[in-house]
Amino acid sequence: MINGIIATVLFVQDLAECTIFYRDILGLQLQESDSVSAGFRMEDRYLLLLEVSAAADLISSEVDALKLKGGPRMLLAASVEDVDAAYEVLKAKGVTFLRPPTNQPWGLRTAHFVDPEGNLWEINQSIESKTEG
Repeated sequence: MINGIIATVLFVQDLAECTIFYRDILGLQLQESDSVSAGFRMEDRYLLLLEVSAAADLISSEVDALKLKGGPRMLLAASVEDVDAAYEVLKAKGVTFLRPPTNQPWGLRTAHFVDPEGNLWEINQSIESKTEG
């Protein structure tokens, strides 16, 4: 069902400082950025820095639920062939979803869930592949 992890998303409080660290200190190539995120391409994977408030909006959660001390620090994003089908299968198995399948403005259809420890996961597919299927 899950084809592989395609991105690591780190929740950050100071996007500017973290962007400088990853770009200038670690030498990662900044591929794209906006007011709430910065994306770095690393071979066939992405590292995305995402402000906590934007992360809360993404998964339909309160900002306070995403405390950086003792709370979730990242989200594992995995591609699937069909988000809606995977959502139904996982939901039937008792997986707790924070957000059902949703089309995102950046071209992905996503759904968000937590593992038993509260670690955040996203399953996603290209919206184009959804309309072609």
